[in-house]
Amino acid sequence: MTNEEFQKLVLEKLTTLEDGQNRIEKKLDAVYNQTADLTEFRTETNMKLDRLLEDNKSIQEVLGEHEIAIRTLRRRPV
Repeated sequence: MTNEEFQKLVLEKLTTLEDGQNRIEKKLDAVYNQTADLTEFRTETNMKLDRLLEDNKSIQEVLGEHEIAIRTLRRRPV
């Protein structure tokens, strides 16, 4: 193998490594973006769930008050 052939072979291998590295970087960027989207989705979902839990507590309190009023009315003579 001549020196020129060796240099050409080395350059081809280096180019292949660079292409592979570029593909890895693109995939890593995609993973980073998807992770950011999922984190934002998780935060929004948690906020909505917290709001639903608070609403549920309020509904339970109102239902409890209404149940007391209904039972009180039932005990009154007609």
